[in-house]
Amino acid sequence: MAATAACLASDALTQATSLAADLCKQFYGLGWVSGTGGSISLKVHDASTPLAQQLIIMAPSGVQKERMLPEDMYLLDADGNVLSAPSPKPAPHRPPKCSECAPLFMKAYKMRKAGAVIHSHGMESCLATMINPAAKEFRITHMEMIKGISGHGYHDELVVPIIENTPREYELTDSLAQAMGAYPKSTAVLVRNHGIYVWGDSWISAKTQAECYHYLFEAALRLHSLGLDPADPKHGPLTTLKASSCDSFSDGTVVENGTQEGVSQGFPRQQHPNPAVVVLDIEGTTTPISFVTEILFPYARDNVRNHLESTYDSQETQDDINLLRKQAEQDVTDGIPGVQLIPSTDTSKEKVVAAVETNVISMIKADRKVTALKELQGHIWRSGYMKGELQGQVFEDVPKALAQWQSAGSKVYIYSSGSREAQRLIFGNTQYGDLRPFLCGYFDTFIGNKREPKSYKEIFLSVGVDEPSQIVFATDVLQEAMAAKEAGLRAVLVVRPGNVPLPEDHGFPTVTNLLEI
Repeated sequence: MAATAACLASDALTQATSLAADLCKQFYGLGWVSGTGGSISLKVHDASTPLAQQLIIMAPSGVQKERMLPEDMYLLDADGNVLSAPSPKPAPHRPPKCSECAPLFMKAYKMRKAGAVIHSHGMESCLATMINPAAKEFRITHMEMIKGISGHGYHDELVVPIIENTPREYELTDSLAQAMGAYPKSTAVLVRNHGIYVWGDSWISAKTQAECYHYLFEAALRLHSLGLDPADPKHGPLTTLKASSCDSFSDGTVVENGTQEGVSQGFPRQQHPNPAVVVLDIEGTTTPISFVTEILFPYARDNVRNHLESTYDSQETQDDINLLRKQAEQDVTDGIPGVQLIPSTDTSKEKVVAAVETNVISMIKADRKVTALKELQGHIWRSGYMKGELQGQVFEDVPKALAQWQSAGSKVYIYSSGSREAQRLIFGNTQYGDLRPFLCGYFDTFIGNKREPKSYKEIFLSVGVDEPSQIVFATDVLQEAMAAKEAGLRAVLVVRPGNVPLPEDHGFPTVTNLLEI
């Protein structure tokens, strides 16, 4: 009680209520909260209190949002109990009532550790759910504003779940919670014919993402009006992707319609059905092992010191060094031999670079699949590609298979132990040109180890299919195939020249050419 009383008189509460009122006015100007619709809620920031325990500001229901004042806000405890309510106003004002969105906001606070939640009735968010009345998801890719959504980059496909509307707002609570559980990477849920709920770890994050979501919804609507597909990396004509990136059939196959640019280049097409989603390994699957072991790894090893010294003061390199410093500390704890602790930032540049180089060379030699190493390697390779000293290599069938899958509407992703940047560099600079337009996204070890089933479960939750069996994962590594199979994916082993021989009784289908998938 004393803590609550102190909060009621604190500057933090005054600032939070003023901020909420100001944001309501801004959102009214954007058309998000007109006609008393929509709402906002945010935590009362207190550095001494964990986010989960901070008090909550919430706008009232059924009021003119553009006329909101700080004293009109409700104050709730971390469990959603009302601690303070606004005083009634004379007629024609209605008696104050806390937002009907309150139970939905609380789901975001409890399930996603949100710092703020925005509910918008913006026209774009409403119409985006009507593009395909049967779709359970909104999808768009290759748009700059996707970078404003937490955990996403330009090349990624943004997937937002859509739930069905109900007569009363609070009746959406269960379906909203189910969507949050089914889409753990999402920071928003659309409500058909209604609007959107967006959350972030702070009011700044929630507001930024809400603006980006509305921009992307508007972009998708305009693309559709032009007959173009927002979920196609090239935003090609909708007529070529009628059963495509959005609508896969129950057996995971896709009807082939029309042609796509890759096919017009002379790439042959298979007559058998294509999978809804294909996830490809790189080394030994799309790319010769020799390219990685004989070209990429030696290039990173030979250039690590020059790269660190020439870019030492950049934030990117400092972030790389920090990751490697933490990895070294963990390796020492785990008793991994040959590890050298990396000095702190107040040590001389020469000593830091020397320690990093020693560890990196040791990790490359041991073929360690750790994120810290892969991030630095990716940045070294980027420099090599930019200088023209490196060129990505893929097998001859790879561009043909990518074109075939794209023309049939299958979505293709990459999952490799190399960083996402390293993956993009390989496919963006191949002997066949830039193959990135054929790809919908990239996964690396940030999503998990490639030999653990949970990593493939995360991929399933990210690519927008109903069942994991709608995903085909192609790899040359038996342990990876086993992990993918345990997660419910269909795994295929790829046999290429130079790959490690497979045991005869491995039990998986094999291909020597991606066109056989």
